[in-house]
Amino acid sequence: MKVLITGATGLIGSKLAKDCMDEGMTVHYLTTSKEKIKNEPSYKGFYWDPSKSILDNKCFEGVTVIINLVGATISKRWTKSYKKEILESRTQTANLLYQTLLSNGHDVKHFISASGVSIYPNSKTKLYTEESQEVDDTFLAEVVVAWEAAADQFKNLGMEVTKIRTGVVLAKEDGALPKLVEPIQANIGAPLGSGKQWQSWIHLEDICNIYLYVLNNTIEGTINAVAPTPVTNKKMTQEIARILDKSLWLPNIPGFILKIALGEMSVLVLEGQLVSSRKIEKLGFIFRHSNIESALRDLLPLK
Repeated sequence: MKVLITGATGLIGSKLAKDCMDEGMTVHYLTTSKEKIKNEPSYKGFYWDPSKSILDNKCFEGVTVIINLVGATISKRWTKSYKKEILESRTQTANLLYQTLLSNGHDVKHFISASGVSIYPNSKTKLYTEESQEVDDTFLAEVVVAWEAAADQFKNLGMEVTKIRTGVVLAKEDGALPKLVEPIQANIGAPLGSGKQWQSWIHLEDICNIYLYVLNNTIEGTINAVAPTPVTNKKMTQEIARILDKSLWLPNIPGFILKIALGEMSVLVLEGQLVSSRKIEKLGFIFRHSNIESALRDLLPLK
């Protein structure tokens, strides 16, 4: 099997590409850097520049599945221009893939797109499933709605479409965990805001395994990619401190200070959603790390 991965050099993409090759697949990937193009038997790079509508359509040769992970990080300050980049890095890229496939013959049967649980409103009590219709009024929810609409258009090409709504990905190398660990290691850790906001998290190994499970079983529709046991920010902070044998002696960091420091992107740390993983479990997926202690003990201390 040949798969095309966008965002193949990112946190999820780099591990997922390796996992696909370990299962005997050939991985094609798109990159905006010509220096990152490799031409190995099972790992082949192709150039694209979505801002100029440039795409080497040889990337589609023999490909039956596209995994679309590309998207600018949301962890940089949200200036007006950067918010535009966050949105367009998800929609413009999908539109370029769509238009190129529309204009050329292809063998692609399945389009799997990253998405986010931030589409769901902030709540401390409601459990969100894939059937939940509520949509938050934040910038991130706006991005997810546009992102998923860009993915859904691939149905017009006769493809199965899957949208994987991802929670907070925990990994050694990058992402949220190193940022959570740093102040705790320095003995200045504390819950953020009320500490009662939910963090629907997932271990890097499990998110990659979900992509593989969706791919291998041709699962379509919307999937919540979160561990079965979400935790509050306070619980997450306490568990990290306990495993690292650190004390938490500071009071909670007030929300207004975080809003001043982070601006609109303070929603990343002050708000959260309680999200269900029941659907993917009913489909037969088994988590390697279903609780936060298991995940953190596997990942800590960081490299």
